[in-house]
Amino acid sequence: MGLLRKIRATGRVAEPAPPRPEGGVLEKARELGGSAQVRCVDAGSCNGCEIEIAAAFNPLHDAERYGARIVASPRHADVALVTGPVTRNMAEPLRRTVAAMAEPRLVVAVGDCAIDCGEFAGGHGVEGAVADVVPVDLTVPGCPPEPEAIVAALRRVTGR
Repeated sequence: MGLLRKIRATGRVAEPAPPRPEGGVLEKARELGGSAQVRCVDAGSCNGCEIEIAAAFNPLHDAERYGARIVASPRHADVALVTGPVTRNMAEPLRRTVAAMAEPRLVVAVGDCAIDCGEFAGGHGVEGAVADVVPVDLTVPGCPPEPEAIVAALRRVTGR
């Protein structure tokens, strides 16, 4: 019983939330009511950004405490986190994925490759940056971006 008593006396221990991100809540995100269902789309990246997105949702950074939750279907999603330069084979699937999302939908370009093609610029299989294929509402720079930056972008979406 000593352990249970100690747990009860200690209570819940967590790191305090970082300050609210600069820039405030996106205008389109105000309709989401403080929570966002997120669909991740790899449009042709090296997988570095996906690892950082996974880190943003792990217990250390815990993006879910700010109202962001990963979903498997674009029909359930409010936000598309798109990584990598858009390849020719992924241009149409990306358009269809974003079109399948309900309004208000937001697209977040994660990483330098998604913003301006990064190392892949000028490649024969590259269609272009995410903004060349679908409208982008928010960008997260970095190669790869820190999990804190991804969480800060999601906090701008959820307003928490």
